[in-house]
Amino acid sequence: MAPKDKDAVLHQFREALAEQDLIHDGDTIGTDDDTLLRFLRARQYNLKQATLMWKNCQHWRKTVEGVGIDQLYRDIDPFDYPERDLVFDCWPLYFHKVDKKGRPLNFHHFGGINLNKLQKSMTLERFWQTVVVNCEALTREVLPASAEAAGKPILGTFVVVDLSGFGISQFWQMKDFARSSFQVSQDYFPETMAQLAIVNAPMGFSTIWNVIKPWLAKETVSKIAIYGSDYKKALLELIDEDALPSSLGGKCKCEGQGGCMKSSAGPWMHERAKRREAWMNGDRDVIAIMPGELHGEIQVGKAAGSQAAANPEGTPVQKSEEVAEAAEHSPASGSSSETSSLATPKNELEQPEQLPLTKEASVEEVYQKHPDTRDVQNGDLHSEAAVLTQ
Repeated sequence: MAPKDKDAVLHQFREALAEQDLIHDGDTIGTDDDTLLRFLRARQYNLKQATLMWKNCQHWRKTVEGVGIDQLYRDIDPFDYPERDLVFDCWPLYFHKVDKKGRPLNFHHFGGINLNKLQKSMTLERFWQTVVVNCEALTREVLPASAEAAGKPILGTFVVVDLSGFGISQFWQMKDFARSSFQVSQDYFPETMAQLAIVNAPMGFSTIWNVIKPWLAKETVSKIAIYGSDYKKALLELIDEDALPSSLGGKCKCEGQGGCMKSSAGPWMHERAKRREAWMNGDRDVIAIMPGELHGEIQVGKAAGSQAAANPEGTPVQKSEEVAEAAEHSPASGSSSETSSLATPKNELEQPEQLPLTKEASVEEVYQKHPDTRDVQNGDLHSEAAVLTQ
C-alpha cells in the first residue's frame, strides 16, 4: 500500500541515498523519480529496505562479471554481438514492438531452447553475459524509447513466453539459467515486468509450474496468466495484430529485417547505430533516445550531455505522484520479490579488486554476505496465477 504523501517519501529516499553517497548525477542505474519509485514500490515504500536494495544493486552494477555493468554493456551490444544468431537459434528471446498501452513486448520461445547445441560454439559464461546485458537494455534503452514514443512514462514490459514444443528435458536444461535470470530481474531491475502471458502451455506444465512458482513473489505471480493453445483472443485484446508476430497469430513478419525475432523492431532502434557510436566515442552521455529525438535530430556533443543530465533516462517528465499513482492502480503493477539485508558496510562496496562473477555467482555474491536477504523473499510465495489452459 502506497503512503498518502508519496512525494515526501520519495524526497526522503533521495536524501537517504545522497547521505550514504549512493546516488550521483549520471549514474546509469537512473536517478530520475521513476527509477527511485520502482525501488520504493518493490519494498512497499519501506525506506530502510528500499535504501539497502538500492545499495546492493549499485554494488552489483559495479562488480558483475568482474567488470561492472557499464563496461559489460560497452563490450557486448545486446542488439548486435557475434554469437547473436546462435543464441537466437538455441534460446530465442527478443524485444519486438509495443502493446496497445505502449509497453515494450518481450518474446521468449522456450521450445527452441537447446543449451547442448549452444555449448558447442559458446561458453555458458559468455551466454550469461548476453542475458545480463539484455536485462540492462530494458531500462537503459527500451523503456525510455517506449516512453518517448508513447508520450508518457512506460514503467514495464509485457513478456510473452511461448511454450510450443517445450518439454521437461528442455526445462531441466534451462532451469538454473531461468532462476538466475528471474533473480537478477527481481533484485536489480525491480518493477520492470508489468505483465506476463504464458501461451501454448502443454498438458504437463503444472509440474514445471510448481517448480518455478516458489522462485517468484506473490506480486509477480499475480501478473502472470497461463493459456493453452487458445490464447490468440486474449493476446489480441492487448496487442495489435501488426505488432504480434505471425508465429503467434498476428500479422507481423518484419520482412526484409530478418523476421520478427531478429529485427528488434521498436522505437529503441531509431538511429541506434548512430547513438551507440556517439556514446561509445564519448560524444553522448547516454545511449538512450532523449526527448525530441524520436522525430528529430540525434544530438551529439554538449547539447546531448546537458539534456541527459537534466533527465538521465530520457523519459517524458511527469510529476512523481502521478507516476506512482498510475503504477499503484494499474492491474499490471505490483512489487518484486527482492529484499535486502539491513546493512552493507561502505568499505565492502569500495574494494578495488573483485573476483569475476559469472552465472549464478553474480546473484549469489550479495546473498552470501547478507543471508537474511532470503528471509523475507522466501515468505508467502504461493499465490496462484490465472491458469486458463485449453
